[in-house]
Amino acid sequence: MDINLQNILKGCLKNDRKSQQALYKLYYPYGMSVSIRYLKSEDQALEVLNDGFMKVFKNLNKYNDQQPFKPWFRKIVVNTALNHMKKNSKLKLNTELHEATHVTSREEILSKIGYKDLITLVQSLSTAYRTVFNMYVIDGFKHEEIANTLGISIGTSKSNLSKARAILRERVINKLDIKHA
Repeated sequence: MDINLQNILKGCLKNDRKSQQALYKLYYPYGMSVSIRYLKSEDQALEVLNDGFMKVFKNLNKYNDQQPFKPWFRKIVVNTALNHMKKNSKLKLNTELHEATHVTSREEILSKIGYKDLITLVQSLSTAYRTVFNMYVIDGFKHEEIANTLGISIGTSKSNLSKARAILRERVINKLDIKHA
């Protein structure tokens, strides 16, 4: 961990406002990129990120400074986003499994679509599909962890991931007007 971050974290532990502001400025872009993947609007993502920072400041004494800060911070933001979604009772996680269509190579698709377009496509998924997709594909959770966190079965987690991928494939195909392989 770099010396500047260490000093900022020490200041945050003392409830120093300037240190808290410095940490917020330093990790806002990363935190927002995590938060926006789970929520449909930028306003909701900002609300979740701010709640996440409050949890970081409140629980910083639990952080093990022998570990990297970024994964610890990400975990708090992800869990805050999941709690926000549960609190707002918008999760509908039981879904059907549909067969995914085959498309042209990933490299071809990824070379034609930008990051913002990809995030917009992920955000367009239903809450249930978006949540499982983000947790599994982007944040590296295992299906068992997802199931335990969201209170669903492992099969539902796998089904939601499969459906999310199929929907994203279809939307990318339509957006880029790619012909099926």
